[in-house]
Amino acid sequence: MPEFIIAYHGGAKPKTPEDGVAHRQKWQSWMMDLGDAMVNPGTPLGPSEFLGDLAAQEGANLTGFSVVKADDMEAALKIARACPFLDIGSLEVAEIFKM
Repeated sequence: MPEFIIAYHGGAKPKTPEDGVAHRQKWQSWMMDLGDAMVNPGTPLGPSEFLGDLAAQEGANLTGFSVVKADDMEAALKIARACPFLDIGSLEVAEIFKM
């Protein structure tokens, strides 16, 4: 089954500790619902630097990623649309090609 990377861009910090707890609970529920489709639940990243055309895009900093298994891009997008990170940032989905 193909694997897809869900790249996280941006992301606001919770306004209150309670908001942070609620977001983490939504995140954990999303991950559990995916079961075996979740290959890598999430890897946060530090500050990034852009080269080339991406350098002109404001707020497009890559802040983390997950890897999921899905039948095709439409199925991967369905998974991503359910991700609670969309409450605080943006997502980008791409198929991972095997070399």
